[in-house]
Formats: sequence, structure tokens, C-alpha cells
Amino acid sequence: MKMQAAVLEQFGVPMPVHQINLQAPAASEVLVRTTAAPFCSTDWLGWKAMRNKKTPVILGHTAVGIVEKTGADVTGIKLGDLVVVAGTPQCKECFYCEIGRPDQCSSLLDQPEPLVGTQEDGTRVKAAGRVGAYAQYMLANQNQVWALKSDLPHSQLSLLGCGITTGHGAVFNVAQVQPGQSVAIVGLGHVGQWMVQAARVAGAGMIIGLDPVPVRRELALELGATHILDPTTSDPVEQVRNLTQGRGADVVLEAAGPELAVQQAVMMSRRAGTVVLTGVQQFEASINLPQLALAIHGRRILACQNGQSIMDRDIPLCLNLLETGQYRAGPLVTAEYPLSKINEAMYASGELRDLSGVLTF
Repeated sequence: MKMQAAVLEQFGVPMPVHQINLQAPAASEVLVRTTAAPFCSTDWLGWKAMRNKKTPVILGHTAVGIVEKTGADVTGIKLGDLVVVAGTPQCKECFYCEIGRPDQCSSLLDQPEPLVGTQEDGTRVKAAGRVGAYAQYMLANQNQVWALKSDLPHSQLSLLGCGITTGHGAVFNVAQVQPGQSVAIVGLGHVGQWMVQAARVAGAGMIIGLDPVPVRRELALELGATHILDPTTSDPVEQVRNLTQGRGADVVLEAAGPELAVQQAVMMSRRAGTVVLTGVQQFEASINLPQLALAIHGRRILACQNGQSIMDRDIPLCLNLLETGQYRAGPLVTAEYPLSKINEAMYASGELRDLSGVLTF
């Protein structure tokens, strides 16, 4: 079948929308008609050649849509279902899934991005994150497709497969924030705002949001932050320590990306505190940290790919938090775009004008 898709052909130049000849679903695959797909900062970085993408590729690593066709071996998903297609699969067969860490599933991290079709000239096109959401249709393995039952706007539900589960999981799965703890959040983009909301739901006693963009700081206050700081006015490490009796925060959640932000996140935690790292700006970057802070001061520094989420457990949990109003997605959907405006969405993301700009179909 034929569809329209935004294709990354060259790094750093606007993406054209091309007609793609989409291949038929394999036995374990699901064909989903896309209804909403958020433009994520990860895709901005991919467009800038900072995430080791191989062209030509359809970006976009999460979306919601309607099931149009299923392969012969697909179970639990049927025609007409509303589904979220997430960038983190759960194959339930690899070493990592079997030890309870599907955030490291081999389907995602040990296999190349799959081919999904060809352009009119015969050029084969891949799907980023095994999703390729910036297209009228997605062809995904059933191990990254989950059915939803909700009347919430699709633009809001589309955040479930990445931003919501990452922020929620950082707080509940990784940091395991306890009531009364002080939590500092470095970076108040779409993931950072979900961390703010999750920390509030977890009962954190102090929630400190740090971001140089004023509107993002103000939104964090609306969503549950107790304090907001501008990291550009003075040393952010000292600003956090001044709010936490000189010790540093019990838990620091990093959702910014640059190496400096990671270093500052570690140093604004207290001794024996917890630091959760989610940001990656450049796939080849490395981080220098003081050995004393690591070896002697007892900090736990933890990784957080998609919040270490177990998607068949955490998607329903997060959906319930949305449905009951404990999590608010509306304020994070800052704009909606048709596919023809994909480059406007991309620049709005990269220039920090959108928190979550969503492509709607």
C-alpha cells in the first residue's frame, strides 16, 4: 500500500514528505493508521546527526493510532483497536526481558532499525525506533503495540509511549522516590515536566525544577514544583544546596542532555543520595565526574532508558493516572501540526518553543 511519510534523507536540512510503498505486515507485525505522534527532542537530535541514525529513515518513535491489519501470528490486538506504538519493545524472550529489564530489550538495542518500505525510486526506507511515527501508517512488531481504552484526545495519549513512561518510571521505578524526600529536576522539557508530576504523586516534600526557559519554569510550578531555579543566574549546584540545608537534594533527576547538566546533577545530590540520568545529547559524548563523589560519598547513579518501564504494566498505570487527573497531559501539548508541517514542528522542538508538538492525522 502507499502512504505519505516524512523522510530524513540528509542531516540538518528540511525533511521532505514522500510517497512510500509500505510493505505488507509480517506474521508478527501490526499495521497501524497513525492518528497522533509527538515530535520529540530525540528526533531533533537525530535530524542533526547526533544520534547515529542511518538515512533514509522515518523518524518518530512513539504514536497512537488505529489497527488496520494484523499478521497471522498476532494475538491480543485486533482490527479497530486504539493502540499506542512505543519505541521500547517488550519481546519477553531475550536475556534482558527475562531478567525483568525490557528497557534493554534486544529487539531495540541489538538489532538494526527495520525496513518498512520503498520510495518511488526504489530506495529502501527504515523506521526509527522500530516505529517510524511521522507517517500515515506504522508497521510495528506486536511486541511494541499496546491496546488502549480511553476517550482522552489522541494528541495526549500519544505521549504515553515515551515521555510519560520515562518521567513516571524515573520517579517510581528507578529513583523510587519516598514521601517527604527532596527532589531536584534538571531540565523541564517534556520529560522533566512528567518527572515533576510523578514526584508530586509520589509525595515528595520539595520539588525543585531547574531550567533556563521561564515559561517552562512557570509550568513546572503549575504542575507541582515547590521551587523553580534559573541555572544561568548562578551556580545551580549551590542554588539547590541552599534550599536543602547545604546538603543537596535526596534525589536528582536529570532530563537535560548536555554533559555539563549531567555533571551538575550529580554534584547537586547529597552524600548517599540518588541521581537518575535520562538525557543523551550526543551519542559519542562522555562524562567526567569527581571520583570522590562516586567512590566515597555513597551516591547511587542510575541509568534510565524509558524509565526502566515494563510497558505492559506501566502503560496501564500511567493511563489511569491520566484518566483520574493525577497526571495532566493537556498543558504539555503545546501545538498540533499536520504532516505537511513536519519541519515547523521540528524547529519548534529544537528551538524550545514547544514542549510537545504533536503531529495529528
